Amino acid sequence: MSKVLIIGAGGVSSVTVHKCAMAPEIFSDIHLASRTKSKCDAIAASVKERTGMDISTSQLDADNVNETVKLIRKVKPDLLVNLALPYQDLPLMDACLEAGVNYLDTANYEPPDEAKFEYKWQWAYQERFKEAGLMALLGSGFDPGVTNVFAAHAMKHHFDEIHELDIIDCNAGDHGQAFATNFNPEINIREITQRGRYWERGEWVETDPLAWSMDYEFPEGIGKKKCYLMYHEELESLALHIKGLKRARFWMTFGDQYLTHLRVLEGIGMTSIEPINYNGQQIQPLQFLKAILPEPGSLGPLTKGRTCIGNVMKGLKDGREKKMYVYNICSHEAAYAEVGSQAISYTTGVPAMIGAMMMLTGKWTGNGVFHMEQFDPDPFMTALNQYGLPWQEVEL
Repeated sequence: MSKVLIIGAGGVSSVTVHKCAMAPEIFSDIHLASRTKSKCDAIAASVKERTGMDISTSQLDADNVNETVKLIRKVKPDLLVNLALPYQDLPLMDACLEAGVNYLDTANYEPPDEAKFEYKWQWAYQERFKEAGLMALLGSGFDPGVTNVFAAHAMKHHFDEIHELDIIDCNAGDHGQAFATNFNPEINIREITQRGRYWERGEWVETDPLAWSMDYEFPEGIGKKKCYLMYHEELESLALHIKGLKRARFWMTFGDQYLTHLRVLEGIGMTSIEPINYNGQQIQPLQFLKAILPEPGSLGPLTKGRTCIGNVMKGLKDGREKKMYVYNICSHEAAYAEVGSQAISYTTGVPAMIGAMMMLTGKWTGNGVFHMEQFDPDPFMTALNQYGLPWQEVEL
């Protein structure tokens, strides 16, 4: 029986809060805080209606360390779950250190003024968390998160060494909108428009944004889709922790209509994060674009189809070559029926709940800053099957 403080009130947070409330034997007390308290209250009302559990809520500026420390000391949680924006990772880690509470997030830190996400800023907290006797678990979403656990599972049960890793993320859903992003538009577009990067023989190789593509045949009737090479943060930690890794890449599917809109918006400067002067106000064009695009949460009832996210891994077992595919398929409609969100939020929100569960039940413990692949994958893999993200594995 544990108390958890969840920061953020977007689509992922909504899923995580609902799923925590569905496991009251572990999450006996849930407190939700965000900059906009009305969003927290709406999630709390939905949770009450679906599960009967009461969720307490607060208004919080997550950039303000003192304000967060004050709330932590008032709520007295066993764990802080950060589902706010990546810009808030460092202030929330600072608050956890000051107030003496463990920390979990789903996405690594990104400076607001630079579209660059990497783990160096959070890795710098290793000694401070270790000395404080606290644990920080980074990237407990799907990718990063479950994809890291899939790699650890494969290392434990199927390989002596993994030489090649391709993480492939397919959203085969359709929401009928001309152009919309499935999670925070600002973060999503910053991620997609930056240069690609992959790990090859001990160094990073850069590519132009979305310059490389491949066709991949997805299982269970999803069929052939075009995937584009991108940089994704889990590659950075997997390159350190997976034995024998010679190449690691990340691929994501995009439809032609989406990419056409994106190129036009990029061409006229709407995806820029360089501030411009508009009527005497400094504004980032991307922040303006975010304000006029559909709210990702509104896509839940509109989205039909499935996601398929998994790892294709090639390596050695007992001296012979082996190739494995470990993946999950998630239905947008089923996710919406269960928790009122589409599958993109669901596939991130459920692993956030499971990561919290691993920490609160003592299955994953340690002092310092950790990644998902550094722990025993078995209890997490079992929980994925139990809490709505069943996985399959096939030898190719």
